[in-house]
Amino acid sequence: MQISERELELRKSDFVRIVKLAEESKGVISLGPGEPDFTTPAFIRQATKRALDAEKTHYSPISGRKELKEAVAAKFRREKHISIDPESQVIVTCGSNEALLLAFMAVLDPGEEALVPDPCFLSYIPTVESLNAYPVSVPLLEEDGFQLRGDRVRAAIRDPKRVRAIILSSPSNPTGTVFKRKSLEELADLAIEYDFLVFMDEAYEKFVYKGKHISMASLNGMEDRVVTFQSFSKSYAMPGYRIGYAVGPEKIIGAMTRLHTYAGLSAPTMSQIAATRALTGPQGCIARMKNEYNRRRKLVIKRISDIGGLELVEPDGAFYAFPSIHFKKRGKLMPSAVFAEALLKKAGVLVVPGTEFGRYGEGFIRISYATSYPLIKEAMDKMEDFASGLGL
Repeated sequence: MQISERELELRKSDFVRIVKLAEESKGVISLGPGEPDFTTPAFIRQATKRALDAEKTHYSPISGRKELKEAVAAKFRREKHISIDPESQVIVTCGSNEALLLAFMAVLDPGEEALVPDPCFLSYIPTVESLNAYPVSVPLLEEDGFQLRGDRVRAAIRDPKRVRAIILSSPSNPTGTVFKRKSLEELADLAIEYDFLVFMDEAYEKFVYKGKHISMASLNGMEDRVVTFQSFSKSYAMPGYRIGYAVGPEKIIGAMTRLHTYAGLSAPTMSQIAATRALTGPQGCIARMKNEYNRRRKLVIKRISDIGGLELVEPDGAFYAFPSIHFKKRGKLMPSAVFAEALLKKAGVLVVPGTEFGRYGEGFIRISYATSYPLIKEAMDKMEDFASGLGL
């Protein structure tokens, strides 16, 4: 049975093997998944139950239910001071990952390029490659605090005619970086100069602990060349609902909607009803989760600073830390995957090797603090003992 070349050529994941090892081991503390450990708020669960009791189990419109799209438009007006047409500029999808796939399908032809700040969310690069297009890495370096630099973006543009879009997340997965206005303004200037789109993944927009989240679409001149992706999985602890959305220019959203007909067709109806309630109901649940994440963040920052061989650019958002590792094996710096596997086998702590997030992720590990404070504390104790045993 023949498998397509595009699938066979996708890069293989070390994390899949490490997770398998974790599943086969007992007593593992996982600092790996990017999934909130909080339960979906009660008022959202109640809305889901009411939808099921009312037999709301049929298809919804392909681009999304009217009331949800209107709630999204109201959110953009209220929080971002951006006016959008809910009917033609919003599409509701099965999580923001589906929206990203549809957007890339809408704008990328085979052989064209998408710029990808690297390290990046692990699905960006394979998504571009699966469409027979080319992801071009724009390095995000520890020495720059993982901030995006305009000169590095410009240097990555080899043939402007082939570059169709850039995809980035702020706050960032995996680094926790919140991109500064200066970085985004430099990017906006380049997008206009070279005429490419900006895909802005804002899944973690509600979890900013220092600084301010800036929406790319709110910058002058960018409203017609930015597609914003958002999810309910993080802000409202709704990962199992598989519900997200994209907001952007009418032409792009229209193309995504046509493609949606042949992909997911429509997002689950009861999930859309629950998402509408999430946007229109009490918002105190977000502040409570944010406060707890920040408490965990401070613990992780402090504990990493005490571990010889680890260095950390302090994360300002999301719920990740991305420390660099400086341990040697046979005279050479220990690769990320080797360190992560050894940490799992010898200390029972699961982290994600930085190479899962792009080639510039080598030499780093991602630590998720979307787990309980006591478990994080125990995991950091084990990590410190493990690091001490490596001889630093």
